[in-house]
Amino acid sequence: MMLLLAVMAVVGCAKEPAPDGKETEEKASAQTKTVADKLSVVAPGAKVEKLAGGFKFTEGPAADAEGNIFFTDILNNRIHKWSSAGRLSTFRENSGGANGLLFDRDGHLLACEGNERRLVSIDSQGKVTVLADKYGNKKLNSPNDLWLDAKGGIYFTDPRYGRRETIEQDGEHVYYLSGSRKKLIRVIDDMVRPNGVIGTPDGKVLYVADHGGNKTYKYTINADGTLSDKKLFAPEGSDGMTIDSEGNIYLTTNAVLVYNSAGKKIETIEVPERPANLCFGGKNKQTLFITARTSFYSVGMRVKGL
Repeated sequence: MMLLLAVMAVVGCAKEPAPDGKETEEKASAQTKTVADKLSVVAPGAKVEKLAGGFKFTEGPAADAEGNIFFTDILNNRIHKWSSAGRLSTFRENSGGANGLLFDRDGHLLACEGNERRLVSIDSQGKVTVLADKYGNKKLNSPNDLWLDAKGGIYFTDPRYGRRETIEQDGEHVYYLSGSRKKLIRVIDDMVRPNGVIGTPDGKVLYVADHGGNKTYKYTINADGTLSDKKLFAPEGSDGMTIDSEGNIYLTTNAVLVYNSAGKKIETIEVPERPANLCFGGKNKQTLFITARTSFYSVGMRVKGL
C-alpha cells in the first residue's frame, strides 16, 4: 500500500509541471497591469495648477525636444510658447487660426491652420511651408488635430465648426499625408465630426474621436497608411487626445478622462475650465499640460508621456 501511495504521489506531481518562463512573464505582466490600474496616473499630492490666463480659446499644446510647450489661442490668432523655465511668450502672430500643433523629427512645428484651411510646417526661423490644403482639387474644411507616425506620415482630422457656406468637401473626414509629402489619402469617411487623434508608438493602432458622434474609435494601421478593423473604444467623443507610457489614452470632455488600452475608464482629472487639448512635456515628460478655454494648466504625473 505504501508503495502504491508513493507511485500515485509521483504521478500526481507529474501532472502539475512548473510554469515555464512565458507563463511566469504573463502572470507578472498581468499583476503589474492590475497594480497600475489601481494607481492614480497623477503624481502623489499633485494638483492641477493654472500657469497662465487671459486668452480667448486655448488649444493644441505640443512639446519640443527641450520640453518647451507651444499652444494656440485660436480666437486671438496666435501661437504661444511656455518655456521650460516657466516664461510665456508669443511665437507667432497671425497664425491662420492655428489649432492642433505637433513637432516633427526635424524640429519643425506642424500646425493645423483652421482659418486658412491647410496643414503647414513652420521652421525655427518662422518660414511657413504648406503641406496640404486640398483633397480632390477641393479646399479642405478646417484641419483640426494631427498625429505623426514613425514614417513621417501625418494623420489629421478635418471637421468644420461654425459657418459652413464655403465647404467644398462632401463631409468631415480624416486624412493621411505620406512621409514623402507627395500623397494625400482619405482614411476615414464615416464620422459626423472627427476631432482628436493619437496613435501608439509602435504605429499599429490609431485612436480617433468622433466629436460630433460622441464616440471614440480605434483602428488598425496598415502598412500603406490606410486604416481597418474599426472598433468602439470609448462612449465619449473628445476634442484633444494624448497617450502615456502605460498606453493609457486621455480624452477631453467636461474633464480629462483617462482610459486604459482595453477601453476601461480608470480615472477622471478635474480641471477648473473645460479642457480642449493636452500633451506631456517638461522635465522627463512627466508633466501634463492642458489647454482649457481662457487658460493654460499643468499637473505633475506619475506616468510619463511618449
